[in-house]
Amino acid sequence: MLHAHLSPGPLPSRMQLTKDGKLKHFLTIEGLPPLLLEEILDRAEQFVTLPNKQQKKAPLLRGKTVMNLFFENSTRTRVTFEIAAQRLGADVTNLDIRTSSASKGETLLDTVRNLEAMNADMFVVRHEHAGAAHFIARYCAPHISVLNAGDGRHSHPTQAMLDMFTIRQKKGSFQPLKVAIVGDVLHSRVARSQIHALTTLAAGEVRVVAPKTLVPAGIERMGVNVFHHMEQGIEDVDVVIMLRLQRERMQTALLPSEREFFKLYGLTEERLQLAKPDAIVMHPGPINRGVEIDSRVADGLQSVILEQVTNGIAVRMAVMSMIMGSQGGAA
Repeated sequence: MLHAHLSPGPLPSRMQLTKDGKLKHFLTIEGLPPLLLEEILDRAEQFVTLPNKQQKKAPLLRGKTVMNLFFENSTRTRVTFEIAAQRLGADVTNLDIRTSSASKGETLLDTVRNLEAMNADMFVVRHEHAGAAHFIARYCAPHISVLNAGDGRHSHPTQAMLDMFTIRQKKGSFQPLKVAIVGDVLHSRVARSQIHALTTLAAGEVRVVAPKTLVPAGIERMGVNVFHHMEQGIEDVDVVIMLRLQRERMQTALLPSEREFFKLYGLTEERLQLAKPDAIVMHPGPINRGVEIDSRVADGLQSVILEQVTNGIAVRMAVMSMIMGSQGGAA
């Protein structure tokens, strides 16, 4: 639980950076300069191109302790963060919230204070409440860095960066691209971070495609074009990013049924033909087959979904090594 007297609140993006512009924390993509995002992509490229044996011998975090604090369930994100930290030579601890003192009512701040006392150097945080990672970054010891692994509906910056890495890997420059983000945008922290990343990297056009009930009010101010018809939204795009329906975050009935959603917004082979012939299909996972995407598309030749997972390790290695570099702990 969050401390009763300490609200996370919005924090300036400069909080993430040191005085000389290097990463101190990685909490959100909003407000970060394009050169820094490109530096993350370039650094990740170095880890991807290393042979596997060399990847496992990149001890840039040797002697450091990384603690994974996952207050929500996760498979891909938690495991890839763990692999990334291990490949960089760090000691990794996974806090099991179900058996920790947090399940007995301990505040988030008290949990952090106790983990600080165990000489942590980096916290990787996933939490159901927006702002939880910012809160920890604000109040943790100065030598500790915080990586946001997803907070409420707010932000999931490393997922967005691995998506940008995959797009650049397949398409090269962002400038000429039309990208459609399709599905439950209302509840998606991934979509918000993707939009910030794509607009910062100057993508040609970013589209949001969803029923009116699943589009946040005023999202046009983020620099996107909104479509409520699937066929119009994915026409002539270079990249289709499908999102999962997040039933667990829906407090009211926003859809008639999953079958109706698939009928109107599901990505099928027939609909994918409306995009460019070489369009790629992405999904941050987990996939709901037959709800937002047909299996023939998810497993088809244009799908890069599993490559996204693989790239997640390299991108998280890049972010961790850059943060430790800003602390003088890695080159």
